[in-house]
Amino acid sequence: MLRSYTLQHECGEELEPLLREYRDTVNRVLEELWDNIEWEKRKVKGKKQWRLLPKYKVDIHSGKYKRKLRESLLEDWDYAAHWVDSAIKTAHSILKSWRKNYVKGERKRNKPTARRLFARVKQTLIKLEGEKLRVTIKPAEYVYLDLSARYFKLPSEVSSAGLGEPIITPEKVHLPVHYEDTQSGKPAVAWDFNLLSLDGYSPETGWVRIDTKKLASVHISSFEKKCAEEGFTLEKSKKSSFKVLQQRKKPSEKTPARNRSCHSVTVWLGGSRRAQKAWHVHAFSLVE
Repeated sequence: MLRSYTLQHECGEELEPLLREYRDTVNRVLEELWDNIEWEKRKVKGKKQWRLLPKYKVDIHSGKYKRKLRESLLEDWDYAAHWVDSAIKTAHSILKSWRKNYVKGERKRNKPTARRLFARVKQTLIKLEGEKLRVTIKPAEYVYLDLSARYFKLPSEVSSAGLGEPIITPEKVHLPVHYEDTQSGKPAVAWDFNLLSLDGYSPETGWVRIDTKKLASVHISSFEKKCAEEGFTLEKSKKSSFKVLQQRKKPSEKTPARNRSCHSVTVWLGGSRRAQKAWHVHAFSLVE
């Protein structure tokens, strides 16, 4: 079982130069991969439409290509070499995620870019030393992150069965920790809470879907009725598909703060019919 925990740290000034170099390296790799993409015209399955889909001109997974890319990035690199390996892996992950969303029609044909300061730390760059996490910046140069304020138990070692690859930002460190499964055979179900359905999955039972359309309809109807009683009207917003509240009172009259916050939350939960069909409102939970 893998769980991720977040802790604050006070090493932002020491880590910021590395994080900036790491981000720039990720963007260099993204640019290199993007330049090796060519667009192929393919017919959309089941439709009369055609789309331009990306494919690589070269084998980006070949050892020769990887070695050449790594060597070119290490020429002006002042930090430990394993940070470059991590940046390459991160860039591949970003582009893979972009391609998946592009094929679904959820992204445009624009090169993805890393903007935030963060770094995925390889296990070869970290070591647990008591209540501190030692991070190698350069050969024989380290930064120590204090973990004494944690609220969880640390594993004994950094490994695939202990502490995974942390993600470091200027203010926080996200620690993935592997734990043994202590359920002792008890079944677990992962639930995805959507507006119109509850979708659950378990390896033992498979997929389970609970229809909540009628419940959502009752909620929306009661909300609209409540708005009418309190002197509000629902109108479509020009900038969004969500409905907004329009007050029929005089401009001088103010709505109590508690009512405004309550209505805004309800509008977000209800939304428009179009938003409901798109299932824009959802949450995720794991129930044992």
